[in-house]
Amino acid sequence: MSKRIELTKTLGYGALILFLFLIPLITEEPYTLHIFIMIGINIILASSLRLILNSGQLSLAHGGMMAIGAYTSALLVTKLGISSWTALVLSGAASSSLAFFVGFPFVRLKGIYFAIITIFLGQIIILTGEQWESLTGGSVGILNIPRPDPIVIPGLLNMNFGSKMDFYYFILILTLITLLILYGLENSRITLTWRSIQQADFLAESVGVHTAKFKVLAFSIGCFFAGLVGGFYSQYVRVVSPRTFDLSFAIYVMVYMVAGGMGRFSGPILGAFFLTGFIELFRVLKEFQPFVFAGALMLIVFFLPDGLVGLPKRLWKLLNMKLTHA
Repeated sequence: MSKRIELTKTLGYGALILFLFLIPLITEEPYTLHIFIMIGINIILASSLRLILNSGQLSLAHGGMMAIGAYTSALLVTKLGISSWTALVLSGAASSSLAFFVGFPFVRLKGIYFAIITIFLGQIIILTGEQWESLTGGSVGILNIPRPDPIVIPGLLNMNFGSKMDFYYFILILTLITLLILYGLENSRITLTWRSIQQADFLAESVGVHTAKFKVLAFSIGCFFAGLVGGFYSQYVRVVSPRTFDLSFAIYVMVYMVAGGMGRFSGPILGAFFLTGFIELFRVLKEFQPFVFAGALMLIVFFLPDGLVGLPKRLWKLLNMKLTHA
């Protein structure tokens, strides 16, 4: 029975991935593809934030780390003429390195204290971007960032990134690779260590676990993906400005994770998918978006304590209750 269930899941995931690759063939509407591109960005951010949370740390610096990646990629491409693909990898490395050096002094702080430090870190990054005008362009930011270098395979592939379709496939592949890596970590021994630290770090230390080292590792890996997607974002929108990545952005990423369900790997994926689309529905009411978003979050938390990932189980229980009383 378990093998049949696993086979069904595998076929289901395969069909879903195939459908995602066919979306640009179903619709070439630029706005629709843009929404899917933003969904891919938010899935990477929310899933990588969950990895950090698995070690018992709540980070609100994901916006700032994404900004580090975006500026790193933009500066390397515009100032030094480095290949966009090299710049993309280095954007993740820059965010990961900063997380490593910041993590060690503060990683022993717990709960809200570590979260406060990450808020300050994110704000320092934004303020630096605004004040260091000679490097970052100040509040205006960096404009006219080149598109990614073309990918050309004679007779097979020619992606020059002149259309939303090319960027859609770019973020789709990047998202799938990211989720594959995070899923591999999710099912490895290192995640068991992170969760033991999350539940009882003193007990983990008592049996020889170097908790600080593992917390910094989780923080660095999570921030690597935030920086990586920041590098993609800069090449996609071709403009980078500091206020794009302010505290509200980091809070939105956290909400995607919480609303989707922190207890399951698929939780942040569902949260980012549905809430990103939900925000787009109310874009015409931009000034009321935070209220609508907060209302949706409260409904999810109240009726679905496990997040959106627990919705099928909840519906199944309701159906069983109705059948029992029928």
